[in-house]
Amino acid sequence: MKLLFNARIYTFDPAHPGASALLVDRGRILAVGDKDDLLGLAGGRVEALDLRGRAVLPGLTDAHLHLQYYSLGLQKIDCETDTLEECLQRVAARVKTTPSGAWVLGHGWNQNPWGLAGEGFPSAADLDAIAPNHPVYLTAKSLHAAWANSAALNLAGITVNTPDPVDGKIQRDEAGRPTGILLESAMGLIDRVMPEPTVEALADAIEKAQSVFWRMGLTGVHDFDRRLSFMALQFLDAHGRLKLRVNKNLPVSDLDHANALGLRTGFGNDMLWIGSVKAFMDGALGPRTAAMFQPYLNEPENRGILNMDAEQLFEHCRQAADVGLSMTVHAIGDRANHEVLDAFEQLRAYESERGLPHLRHRIEHVQVLHPDDAARLAQLNVVASMQPIHATSDMLTADRYWGGRSALAYAWRTQLQHGAHLAFGSDAPVESPNPFFGLHAAITRRRPDGTPGPEGWYPEQRLTPAEAVSAYTVGAAYAANAEHRLGMLAPGYLADLIVLERDPFACPPDDLLSMQSFSTMVGGEWVWNSEMS
Repeated sequence: MKLLFNARIYTFDPAHPGASALLVDRGRILAVGDKDDLLGLAGGRVEALDLRGRAVLPGLTDAHLHLQYYSLGLQKIDCETDTLEECLQRVAARVKTTPSGAWVLGHGWNQNPWGLAGEGFPSAADLDAIAPNHPVYLTAKSLHAAWANSAALNLAGITVNTPDPVDGKIQRDEAGRPTGILLESAMGLIDRVMPEPTVEALADAIEKAQSVFWRMGLTGVHDFDRRLSFMALQFLDAHGRLKLRVNKNLPVSDLDHANALGLRTGFGNDMLWIGSVKAFMDGALGPRTAAMFQPYLNEPENRGILNMDAEQLFEHCRQAADVGLSMTVHAIGDRANHEVLDAFEQLRAYESERGLPHLRHRIEHVQVLHPDDAARLAQLNVVASMQPIHATSDMLTADRYWGGRSALAYAWRTQLQHGAHLAFGSDAPVESPNPFFGLHAAITRRRPDGTPGPEGWYPEQRLTPAEAVSAYTVGAAYAANAEHRLGMLAPGYLADLIVLERDPFACPPDDLLSMQSFSTMVGGEWVWNSEMS
């Protein structure tokens, strides 16, 4: 039994929002209150820890990331640079230490700040000059585009005669030759020829990444990667090595199998359980493939890529609902979000007609909405799963390509006012999974350098610190059907918590940018302590 005392404890339990001590027994919160009362309850059999006035919060959860991509990405080249030249320098450095013929992998490039001519993208030729004897494959920050050299294109069999795949595009020059840029599903042409890690290798990578998450204050994640990730997570859990709570979402491509097996949302245990079925409605803002009602500014022929319409999505929703699986759908553009909401409206009617439960359906990103759709998530009880750091990362690009439509972009305040449930994440490795970066973005709508100014970008969408933290705790737990065991520090809840040197509710917002967990507890076990690092 553990007694934590002399602390500023923010429980997020409306019935008992603050305390100075809490008691942990067998992995759960036994009681919350003050030291003397809890000592009496413990009966003397207690390990007491004086937290010396530090702040305590429920463990934070990233409600949207890609665990496989992030964990393996820790081994890749960091391609998020201010210039093309710097990115190429990093690739060249890795090439020098990589055996000839072996793959050179990187992630994070974003062409928008590079100021390139033409379509604004780099080319295979840029990489060929520094890596003629290695296949090079670099995924964009958005994960909706990739940049490959000629060796990689050749291994994938991508030539002038290769057709664009459904929902994807091979960028080509005036002669029809591939430029090295692959958009959306075209990335799969190279993914399928790349060597895949073993389950054990990925499990090792995820296990190592756990300590990174704990240091950031994360005790749980909602994972959106696929089969290999699920297998690695099951491997870790079976061997007692999974110390991060994972809500595992399934790709819509596996819906037939899930339906045939009768899998249900929530199946699993307290460490690893089934979430929703994930579908993609459109692309992303960065490569201008997000589906829009009106064209991108200065691109009159481009309204993005819509993968399916509401009727097609509803068929997936119906199949999932029949066995008790909730749906979650990636939607960035206003047209994409509109189609998802239309499908969910049909789904709610279907659930009612068939006597099925109204499940926790979600939209991932909700990046820009048509004004007529702003209230519909709340009306349909659809979770707004959003990533605050996207707003500050993308604001200049949004202004450039969406213009005035950005008034309802990354509109967290609007969703709260209408009554929608917010769940916050990062979309890592698209952005850093550090939740304190996300909190800063949600509270200030500013970048770390202060851009665009003291009031932030569309400041009417800013949140209070309590609202922002709630989306990483209570909101994330609700989205994962785990609000009765996670998201609060209350009797009977799992003992997942973080200890902070500074109080995030009392410090200047910019202090959040350097904040990390002093100590992290998962299931009553201390998994991270800064004094032991």
